[in-house]
Amino acid sequence: MKSSSPPRPPPPPQEGSKEMDPAAAEETTTVLGAYAGPARPVETASGETMLLWSLGQPASHRPNAFVRHGAAAFALDACGRRVTLLQSPSSFMAASGVTGAVVWDSAVVLAKFLEHAAADTGALKGLRGGRALELGAGCGLVGIVAALLGARVVATDLHDRLRLLAKNIEQNLDSSSCWGGGSAQAAELVWGDEDPVLDDDGSHDFDFILGSDVVYSEEAVDPLVATLNGLAGDRTTILLAGELRNDVVLECFLEAAMEDFDIGSIQQEQWHPDFRTNRVAIFILVKKPKPQPQEESI
Repeated sequence: MKSSSPPRPPPPPQEGSKEMDPAAAEETTTVLGAYAGPARPVETASGETMLLWSLGQPASHRPNAFVRHGAAAFALDACGRRVTLLQSPSSFMAASGVTGAVVWDSAVVLAKFLEHAAADTGALKGLRGGRALELGAGCGLVGIVAALLGARVVATDLHDRLRLLAKNIEQNLDSSSCWGGGSAQAAELVWGDEDPVLDDDGSHDFDFILGSDVVYSEEAVDPLVATLNGLAGDRTTILLAGELRNDVVLECFLEAAMEDFDIGSIQQEQWHPDFRTNRVAIFILVKKPKPQPQEESI
């Protein structure tokens, strides 16, 4: 991972802390988009990053808790089946910044959150039968699980990542494996492109936008936010999971995104109980309502 600014020194770790204490965070919750569960509103970018780093102590928790970057394949049980993804450890090791060649913890956490919220608790509405876009899909785990849950997914990444992505989609999805007609296809997307061609009908009407580890450098923030703005509609629910590596980069993203989106943090008690770590955060974003024109007084 490359980032333009070094992370701030973390506060001293608290002895005996295992998971972030939800009672220590703000008690105010809200409901955003298609997720009927509670989310803690993100009031300020600086306050959110301070809360995550001071309470969660992400640096004190083990990285790669759910993945192995040196393995040629990654396997995960999801939606009643075994999802097996090819990885390219040599590409990851040889090219600094090529993160899409392996699966990351944030992708596992988000994929299992989708399964838990859509299939177990029912808190995530509309994924089955809905259209979903995955940004920075990499090996494709999140998009594949969304398709298994019944979504019609366009999984996107840069051109040189598409071969591995398409292969993983092909070997994990067929008409009998997906609930309710789910499907997935791979497509190229360069963030900041004002008129991307993502599928055959050219429609950008997505119910969900999904992403894991898409906030990785300050340079990527503006193109990412521009892409979210361009592809999200008034009824689009955006779910982003990311590993907490650099508070400066996360604060930069939140500050930029908060200009056009309402943002909530989905707390760990809402995640899949077997896939929780203080090194990952899940955010939900929806577009702010457009201001209504004021009527002129007579």
